[in-house]
Amino acid sequence: MAEIVDFPENEAHLWIVRSRDARAPSLLAAYEELLTDDEREKRDRYRFEKDRHTCLVTRALVRTTLSRYADVAPDAWRFVTNEHGRPEISEPASARWLRFNLSHTNGLVVCLVARGRRVGVDVEDRERSGRLLDVAERYFSTAEVEALRSLPRPEQLERFFLYWTLKESYIKARGMGLAIPLGRFSFALESVSERGIRIQLDPRLEDDPERWWFTVMSHGRRHLIAASVESRGEPVVLAVREVLPLG
Repeated sequence: MAEIVDFPENEAHLWIVRSRDARAPSLLAAYEELLTDDEREKRDRYRFEKDRHTCLVTRALVRTTLSRYADVAPDAWRFVTNEHGRPEISEPASARWLRFNLSHTNGLVVCLVARGRRVGVDVEDRERSGRLLDVAERYFSTAEVEALRSLPRPEQLERFFLYWTLKESYIKARGMGLAIPLGRFSFALESVSERGIRIQLDPRLEDDPERWWFTVMSHGRRHLIAASVESRGEPVVLAVREVLPLG
């Protein structure tokens, strides 16, 4: 077992894998050995090889990452999902203090981990095509749509991805997914305070904006990553590490 990573309570750790780096046959065979039967069945349901590969790398990442913080073999972790599909640790019970969240897109897989704090993460491919601004008109808050419209056309797409990744990371941190309507909260990116990115919440969401810390970052020119961490009113330190599971 590798040395356990030091994990202060005010930190969150973001682990990043480039999918293309995880192609060696020996690595893929090792990843395969980590999966449960249910995970293999889920992986095999994907139609395209690239999606099956991403699923395999994602499972290897979360299992090897969690084993950095607890004396548990990567193949010994067991998971359960809540009613909205959020994965959490079921076994071993002694390691449920670890909270994690996963996201993946074309070319990149990420895992965000914290000690006893809710976390959410989203990664998006900026090269993704589609009528994304129409998506904003339909689902974003009125304030966010107005902010998008006020920008020069070349800047609108980048702002869209900033909003989208932040929104996805928040609803995942809450553990409720799209049960939270995306139009009921806003990110005011024009006026970032000393505490960083701020969220404005509809009272119906029954949440305190002061208990969250948000950040967004680029990974190369192609990918954008956003993280939401339960801060409890304290500063949060985010450590970012690129890794190749079992590599």
